[in-house]
Amino acid sequence: MEFQEILGYFGALLIGLVLGLIGGGGSIFTVPILVYLMFINPVTASAYSLFVVGISALFGAIRNIKKGLVDFRTAIVFATPAFIAVYSTRKFIVPAIPDEIVTIGNFILTKNIAIMLFFALIMLVAAIVMIRSNRKETIEEMTVKYNYPLIIIEGAIVGVLTGIVGAGGGFLIIPALVLLAKLPMKKAVATSLLIIAIKSLIGFIGDVETITIDWTFLLSFTAISVVGIFVGIYLSNFIEGKKLKKYFGWFVLVMGVYIIIKEVTQ
Repeated sequence: MEFQEILGYFGALLIGLVLGLIGGGGSIFTVPILVYLMFINPVTASAYSLFVVGISALFGAIRNIKKGLVDFRTAIVFATPAFIAVYSTRKFIVPAIPDEIVTIGNFILTKNIAIMLFFALIMLVAAIVMIRSNRKETIEEMTVKYNYPLIIIEGAIVGVLTGIVGAGGGFLIIPALVLLAKLPMKKAVATSLLIIAIKSLIGFIGDVETITIDWTFLLSFTAISVVGIFVGIYLSNFIEGKKLKKYFGWFVLVMGVYIIIKEVTQ
């Protein structure tokens, strides 16, 4: 096993570790790790990411369900348009993108480069949200109110973004649940994991029908990520995750800029 592959599997552990520590964000690294360390095609990497993210989020969701933190009604309202959008995106939109999109001088914008650039932009948005976030978590009960049209629209948008880049989109889902469904922050974080699990795994089904899956690699990579989640959950008893969130946001910002520079100059 080459050194870069070892780093890649360590990255899988890091993905789960971050998810366990701060409740989200780790999935934003899945595609870059698969592309740059495991040398997997970006389209395939985004598909693998859906599976890794989905299984990892599912473990977190089960843990939160046992604690009674998941609002199932909100999850269903949000997840339904999300999983329809993500499945449709993976099944129809991504395969329809041409291999060469546009040529500007000597620069050819290929499908792979476009996906990585779009992913980098999502990373930058996620980083800014994490850096600027100063909302205090609360556990008090609030009256849940549903703005159905906006929740459905938000769910569909998140589904399309997830389908293209393969990231969970927790940084988009959590604010939507807080603002549109009036969920307390702790319940919003918990409910978002169930939504992420559902839409990611259903989106992955669209790929099973169109992409050849290396199940041995994918299951081993995912298993290491799940181990990371349990390590992160354990460490969260000693480390306050929200204090790490801002620093993690700066790291994501640097990674996003790095991906843009690498893809444009390669």
